Amino acid sequence: MEKINKLINIINNHNLDGYIIPKNDEFFSEYISKEKDCLKFISNFSGSYGFAIILKDKNYLFVDGRYTQQAKIQSGSYFNIQTIPHKMPGDILKKKQLKIGFCSKLFTENILKKLFRKSKCNLVAMNKDLISMPKKKNASKKIFKSFLLNEKQTGEIYKKKINKLSRILIKRKIDIQFISASENIAWLLNIRGGDSNFSPILNSYLIMEPKKKFIFFCDLKKISTEIKKKLKNIKILDIKYIESFLKNIKKKKIQIDSASCSIYFKNILKKDNSIIEITDPIYLLKSIKNKIEINNTIKSHVYDGAALTKFLFWIKKNYKKSKITEISAQNKLLKFRKMNKTFQSLSFPTISGCGPNGSIIHYKAEKKSNRLLSEGDIYLIDSGGQYKFGTTDVTRTISLNNKDRKIKDIFTRVLKCHITVANFKLRKNTSGSEIDLVARSPLRKINLDYAHGTGHGVGYYLNVHEGPQSISRGNKVILKKGMIISNEPGFYQPNKFGIRIENLIFIKKINKKLKFENLTMAPIDRSLINKSLLNNVEKIWLNKYHRNVFQRLKKFMDKEELKELKKSCSNI
Repeated sequence: MEKINKLINIINNHNLDGYIIPKNDEFFSEYISKEKDCLKFISNFSGSYGFAIILKDKNYLFVDGRYTQQAKIQSGSYFNIQTIPHKMPGDILKKKQLKIGFCSKLFTENILKKLFRKSKCNLVAMNKDLISMPKKKNASKKIFKSFLLNEKQTGEIYKKKINKLSRILIKRKIDIQFISASENIAWLLNIRGGDSNFSPILNSYLIMEPKKKFIFFCDLKKISTEIKKKLKNIKILDIKYIESFLKNIKKKKIQIDSASCSIYFKNILKKDNSIIEITDPIYLLKSIKNKIEINNTIKSHVYDGAALTKFLFWIKKNYKKSKITEISAQNKLLKFRKMNKTFQSLSFPTISGCGPNGSIIHYKAEKKSNRLLSEGDIYLIDSGGQYKFGTTDVTRTISLNNKDRKIKDIFTRVLKCHITVANFKLRKNTSGSEIDLVARSPLRKINLDYAHGTGHGVGYYLNVHEGPQSISRGNKVILKKGMIISNEPGFYQPNKFGIRIENLIFIKKINKKLKFENLTMAPIDRSLINKSLLNNVEKIWLNKYHRNVFQRLKKFMDKEELKELKKSCSNI
């Protein structure tokens, strides 16, 4: 409460009625460093998405359905928790005429328009964040050198990618594109870095003039001489010069990205230029993986599947005789992954939830909440890895000798939802919103549902959550050959249990028809399945999936694990 009171004093000094605090940093990254996580500092909320509005008499924390329960636990004492899109700031504040401040470096115009659409509030842009994060004494930052991926890893040299983008810009008669999304620059230049704990990204900006010049802004300490030689057509400047450079651009038609160009940068550019604000075309370009990227991703999922499967067998064998906790379990899984030399890092913070903790959709085990894996519970583990040739994300829910018939019935219905997606007949114009609606039907038949999308796009050795495609209610992006997406229906009984089954899938073209193909290789717990609820088509899918898992993973197993794999992958 002391932190909030201090902020209210600052708000008063600036003649404001309130202040907005987002989760993101100035690069709009999903996973930010502790030093920049103002939302957690103020609210104690640790989820990857959300924002707070601090008013003089009330505090609001807005999250999506994945985080409602978590937000209530972590922040409910001092914040009124609201779930978007059901309740937006504009809905709550529509009758009020308040002066609400925000840092213009941390918001895009599009975001604020969506949030405050129905509101009469006066939003006041500030060039500096009002929250000063405490700095650690003697904190020395490790400099992670960036590196380039070769053609065997990416399937395409950066010059070809630039040519694709140039053609788009020339067609639109654009003089300059300001690329403000670091992930898009990473894809375009085939460069990777270490500015995020979970995504191999170098925080950067890029100015591109079609067929003329390219200026790359980043931390020069992270760029080697070798990178400078290989990117010889690109001028590389220190990121501290980005503002002064943008201020000197005059009388140009400039394209900016509506999702990652801050109001601060937009205001600089629109002063003397004509602005076109759209979705950066790179998002769609990088969502369509080429043959080499798909083949490499398949390989990464086999390695990842072997690690996860060994871990699942270890859990089943040891939870009764050893004191395994949520934290010790996730650490053990990390050890299994690290046995593979191509493993680089986790792709997101592992969700390791047993019993009631599994019902918190994006749960993070901490000392206070850390539960023992106990007889009779079910255990949910959602995790993923970054490999030198792919990004993985997989969820398995396993039985710790659970006998509850209701849980087995619900697990089976979640599996039916999963198979519905996997077997969905794609057409040329299919979007994720169509699939999301159908995917939920096995649960909705018994009046159950889940408060998150059925799937998200996934990058190639980049962000684990990456659009523009997703299987969700509002997503109208047409699904195309080469896209990777997650298939992760679930069900969560608050304070009781959570169930989720997640595979990554990609879109393949066979005989001129599009279809989903599984990437993830790990058994689905047969002991939680009520066979009588599965139809013949679903049984055929499950048996075929498990045969494939067995064939792909058998060479990685020792004698005892091979026996378990045979049993886990036997026909239902």
